[in-house]
Amino acid sequence: MPKFLNMLKIGVLGAGHLGKIHLNCIKQIEQYDLVGFFDPDMATARQVEAEMEVKSFESIDALIDAVDVVDIVTPTIRHFECASKALQKRKHVFIEKPIVATPDEANALKKLADEAGVKVQVGHVERFNPAFIAAEPFIKSPLFVEAHRLALFNPRGTDVPVVLDLMVHDLDILLTIVKSEVSHVSANGVSIVSPTPDITNARIEFENGTVANLTASRLSLKNMRKTRIFQPDAYITVDFLDKVTEITRIHDNVDEANPLSATITLGDGSEKQITFERPEIHPINAIKTELESFYSAIVHNTAPAVTIDDGINVLKLAYRIIDAVEASTAKVKK
Repeated sequence: MPKFLNMLKIGVLGAGHLGKIHLNCIKQIEQYDLVGFFDPDMATARQVEAEMEVKSFESIDALIDAVDVVDIVTPTIRHFECASKALQKRKHVFIEKPIVATPDEANALKKLADEAGVKVQVGHVERFNPAFIAAEPFIKSPLFVEAHRLALFNPRGTDVPVVLDLMVHDLDILLTIVKSEVSHVSANGVSIVSPTPDITNARIEFENGTVANLTASRLSLKNMRKTRIFQPDAYITVDFLDKVTEITRIHDNVDEANPLSATITLGDGSEKQITFERPEIHPINAIKTELESFYSAIVHNTAPAVTIDDGINVLKLAYRIIDAVEASTAKVKK
């Protein structure tokens, strides 16, 4: 007899680097019954099946037919094919970021999901980063956001521009914290070792006046995943890599008894106090947590933490940046 009455059968499509991480996480979630996985590379499939003791299915369709939930961890160019097959069979779908490869595919997927009446969650995992979770209660009305996402070169992911490979994480965070429509996008980028840009900088302006400056690179000499948020009452730093959040505030009233503070004198002779705070970080496995949240959304019939609309909005903004990069590149070539 199953331990959980609402246990869901789940299968994974894709057993590459990230796919194996998903398999490991699912094995730790008691509410899921991990039925198996499919990977088109037979050598990989046999190796993963033996090492992880998880059944390898012979086709995508065979796996989909055997489960309630499909976890898609394939290369981006395969997302639409896999998700559409699952949705046509009315299976719940968890799909890694970016949701699909193009806005046209996203619109088609949205229609299939609406017709299927099932849950779809997108794997924008930084929403579940403990540093962001700690920072979120302090984020109110950002005026300026600066994000740097830099990575050492890895051939994995170079099938898409760095905007879709790395910057999408920061675009999702940006659209989560700024409650306004995007009014203008400008960007530039450089293709160095890949057919598509490896480095991109984007300036995003919102109708409410907020401005964001995002940089993503997959050719850095060091890894960095840091976002700085400036708002009227605070300066917030979120280090997604080292899992550290820092809050800096300026106060009119000076409390000299506060050891975590500094006093500054302004030009008119008045004083203000700067206080520093590091909210407590509660370590979690972000991928495991997002998969657990998807289970909860299904069994309790609530909206997924990262909805299909969230994923589509991020993808559409990403393509506005890609288009802006192409436009700026064309001007330079002239």
